[in-house]
Amino acid sequence: MAKQKRLNKGQKRRIQQNREKRLAQEIDVPSDQLGASETGIIVSRYGQHADLLTGENEIVRCHIRRTVDSLVTGDKVQWRPMLQSQDGMRGIIEAVHERESLLSRPDYYDGLKPVAANIDQIFVISSVLPSFTTQIIDRYIVACEAIDIEPIIVLNKADLLTDIDADERALIEQRLADYRAIGYQVLWVSSKTADGMAELNSMLSEHISIVVGQSGVGKSSIVNQLLPEVATETKEVSTNSGLGQHTTTVATWYPLKSGGALIDSPGIREFALWHLEPEQVASGYIDFQPYLGACKFKDCKHKNDPGCALQEAVEQGEILPWRLENYHRIIESMMANKPSRVSARGKL
Repeated sequence: MAKQKRLNKGQKRRIQQNREKRLAQEIDVPSDQLGASETGIIVSRYGQHADLLTGENEIVRCHIRRTVDSLVTGDKVQWRPMLQSQDGMRGIIEAVHERESLLSRPDYYDGLKPVAANIDQIFVISSVLPSFTTQIIDRYIVACEAIDIEPIIVLNKADLLTDIDADERALIEQRLADYRAIGYQVLWVSSKTADGMAELNSMLSEHISIVVGQSGVGKSSIVNQLLPEVATETKEVSTNSGLGQHTTTVATWYPLKSGGALIDSPGIREFALWHLEPEQVASGYIDFQPYLGACKFKDCKHKNDPGCALQEAVEQGEILPWRLENYHRIIESMMANKPSRVSARGKL
């Protein structure tokens, strides 16, 4: 008997995508079995199904028409209720409204993958554990600047600062002060002690916000503090590796009593930026912007190039050295990890 060939991840993904397409084609409910068109907001997306929030604040699960090309949490849609539910499905989503904004993340197999739509502020969550890293924060900031949405930096687990080495604590405090000096809002919170949560909660009112950050920084714990009625699964940081464990698997929309909504996004260990050009990454550093275009050579790499305006700004104390170092590390990572092929739907 011949040995069965094991499928790689790409092949498994294509099989799943083809299966979902076939399922979508099988959805054919006659119009006379559907009610009038209504407006709703996508709460979560699950393959060819989605949960949406109706105008009456009820969550219903719906099929997605195959003509709907893209659908993510936060999308405003037109849907029609089914007069008789089928296998838990209570409606069909037929169209998506134009988006005001879209947060996406690069995926090695699927190109640029949308995460959430119509958000107006992004809370970048970092923490003392599993580790505080400005490189991760800068990646999110660049992604935010690329889509013109304000990033707000949040240090979670601030109660643990007294438990770490004094030099490490001083470095974290200095880096957060640096971000404030650049012009970003910075919050110190603890989902364990609730310190700083009142200020964070007030900033959410009347906004569509999303929390992002590497795995294990406590995004779901923050959501639990802000929305105690939501039973969001949380997990402890692995004591063996020190790395965070994934808890949220799909982006989910939570309405706020004060108005607006909070979206909890899937945890990811590293936010890649290989879908951007180096010039777009540089523009994502707002402290670089006054000097961009002022270099002696148009193809300046901002390293040891003669007449580099960014290097001169660093020497004059106008740009922080660690910010330029982070920029170069991001560019190096982009070049090293960029897929040789990016699907058409994955391009901006």
